[in-house]
Amino acid sequence: MKHFRPITLALAAALATTVSALAIAKENTSAPAAAELRSMASAIFQPIPDPPTEIRGEKITPEKIELGRMLFFEPRLSRSHIISCNTCHSIGTGGADNVPVSIGHGWQKGPRNSPTVFNAVFNAAQFWDGRADDLMEQAKGPVQASVEMNNTPEQVEITLRSMPEYVEAFRTAFPGEESPVTFDNMARVLEAFQSTLVTPDSRFDLFLKGSDDALDAEERQGLSLFINKACIACHSGVNLGGQAYFPFGVIQRPGADILPAEDKGRFSVTNTATDEYVFRASPLRNVALTAPYFHSGEVWDLKQAVAIMGSSQLGHTLTDDEAGSIARFLETLTGIQPKVEYPTLPRSTATTPKPE
Repeated sequence: MKHFRPITLALAAALATTVSALAIAKENTSAPAAAELRSMASAIFQPIPDPPTEIRGEKITPEKIELGRMLFFEPRLSRSHIISCNTCHSIGTGGADNVPVSIGHGWQKGPRNSPTVFNAVFNAAQFWDGRADDLMEQAKGPVQASVEMNNTPEQVEITLRSMPEYVEAFRTAFPGEESPVTFDNMARVLEAFQSTLVTPDSRFDLFLKGSDDALDAEERQGLSLFINKACIACHSGVNLGGQAYFPFGVIQRPGADILPAEDKGRFSVTNTATDEYVFRASPLRNVALTAPYFHSGEVWDLKQAVAIMGSSQLGHTLTDDEAGSIARFLETLTGIQPKVEYPTLPRSTATTPKPE
């Protein structure tokens, strides 16, 4: 998994200006021709590919995926026995939880909005500040965070080893390992399962693949504006984002209601002054399903979020029609949602740690 390329405020502003200047098609009030727009979009975006078959050279086997599915819904990974991965990354609601910030152990509120887990395997790094290189590392974080699942690797291993069904499932997923029930292997199978949570064949993907009718006139106009207003400076590639860091407020910093002063983003990872209020560019796949928006989760309307991005990141005061058209285009990024059957989990035994 590749790492982010750090981007300074000056470079981000220059990039936005350059992309805007190099836009192939001129903005107009009519929808651009589908063939011309597709040619331009195909140089910037890619359809959702098939899920990977291996990660870091390790094959993703059906046994790992199945065990990962069970553990994704397993509340006993949390100290309270009531919080699972699905609690904050609900499969049924776009891979997120649709609240400003998630509620964790002891009813504590988390510090940031929960990103969608869908298509996360295509991101260059995980979390808003990119502190996890991949989904395996990411899987370990919430389990141990005191504000989330509030558990420890040792307690997780004791819990899983207390249930014979899990012991056998780990042996099947990791044949040849003498003691396969480990915290690292828990994270590996969660990564394997999450790598399957992709959402292919959105209407935008169908358009990229050649279907002129996949987008209507206003949606094509929104795509044209998305390109020519330089939204693509931050949101491009397979996931329309998730590949680089940018300051929130390249041109104009939003107010404290949207950009809380105490959350300095990437700075908490690097302790570098230029990383203050720098965040990963949010992936926009399925964005119509994952309100509220931004790391603070303080904006509920997609069109409003588009308008804020225009002024804060690009220095453009978008008209109501422009913001509406771009929002209509973003709605076409909703792909086929994963169909995941809720698993029947092993029952606790006399040696399973009690909830706290």
